[in-house]
Amino acid sequence: MSGKIPTNAYYSRLLEWGRLISVTGLAQLLVQALGLISGILIIRLLPTKEYALYTLANTMLATVTVLADSGIGAGTLAAGGKVWQDSQKLGQVIITGIHLRRKFALLTLLISTPILIYLLLRHGASWLMALGIAASMIPAFYAALSDTLFEVPLKLHQDITALQKNQVFANCTRFILLLTALLFFPFTFVAMLAGGVTRLWANIKLKKLALKFTDLNQEEDQQVRKDIQQMLKRTIPSTIYYCASSQITIWLISIFGNTESIAQVGALERIAGVLSIVAVMFSTLVIPRFARLPEQSGVLIIRFFQIFLLLLLISTVACSVVYFLPEPVLYILGKKYQHLEMPLLLVTVCGCIVLISGIVNYLSVARGWAISPVLHISVSILTQILLIYFMDLSRLTHVLVLSIISALVGLVLYCGYFLYRSFQLKSAYGAVER
Repeated sequence: MSGKIPTNAYYSRLLEWGRLISVTGLAQLLVQALGLISGILIIRLLPTKEYALYTLANTMLATVTVLADSGIGAGTLAAGGKVWQDSQKLGQVIITGIHLRRKFALLTLLISTPILIYLLLRHGASWLMALGIAASMIPAFYAALSDTLFEVPLKLHQDITALQKNQVFANCTRFILLLTALLFFPFTFVAMLAGGVTRLWANIKLKKLALKFTDLNQEEDQQVRKDIQQMLKRTIPSTIYYCASSQITIWLISIFGNTESIAQVGALERIAGVLSIVAVMFSTLVIPRFARLPEQSGVLIIRFFQIFLLLLLISTVACSVVYFLPEPVLYILGKKYQHLEMPLLLVTVCGCIVLISGIVNYLSVARGWAISPVLHISVSILTQILLIYFMDLSRLTHVLVLSIISALVGLVLYCGYFLYRSFQLKSAYGAVER
């Protein structure tokens, strides 16, 4: 009997993982399919100029969302992982995270809105159109201040089904609104509003789901606030740099390139965005469990390499499909983008590297480790300055190659830092044992 217990436990864990992956995978396939169809709908229904403006606005929305977070979400997950079985303490963690985010939100809007308006005007928008597009970002931005924090209790307790149902609901609603609105009003601000309104609605439902595991009628916890702020001191510089570097392709083209190139990159990144299904699955299933692992160096390193190799395999498959079958992939985008075989491959390679780099960094942050911003930013900026000096950035392919090299530098730094901290943990544990 004793010999069967480990076997039964092993198969039980295998079945549990199989169930979680199938539920998450099927839901995310539906979510990503709806997202891809919605994206293609926007590409096909918006004129090239309007889609370029939409790409700029969507890129800025992603940027301000990351800036408003600045590592607060990761700090909340790390703090929540320590008290995840206590609903009141977990509620204090979530409330503390929300209050911190709101303080960052106003500052990011004040800085980013003039920049967005300038870029929109530079690429042909009128003042009225630019102001309307900037205002249309607000609903989605407001929802973003809390939605990922409300997901923390569900992820820590692995209530994946409820989380996925909410995401499916949001994407179905967004698709219906987009289809209805853009057929009659093919404008950028309409597409932005459709996404924002549905995100607000889904956010309300998500808060109700979070109440199953956490008591949100709590006050801020000063110790949690202090812990998160301590992490923010190290993550904010990296976050600011990430906002510039992760969207460096769009920013460089908006400065050195033309409006058509912005639309092309925006369209290609829609295809590469299918990789986000992997990011969502890992952030939902893997990273919360990684945050709960014991402080044992050997266990952390083994899990790290298992995750890294799996990501590498997925990336190889994605790049192979795009390399060998570019025509069917580009057909989805329409006739305006049929000649972009090489840019499509480069965008996909860059997307895969960014995916791996982001998850590797999140693994470190989930353990409460944040790479030194001085090291990360100085090395990355030096690399980019050299590349910008020697490359002709008026060419789309050159900008994409620059993005790939920049992403590779970040990946090497994140991997090196995680392994360094893991071995440091091993040394400290050995010293205690002696």
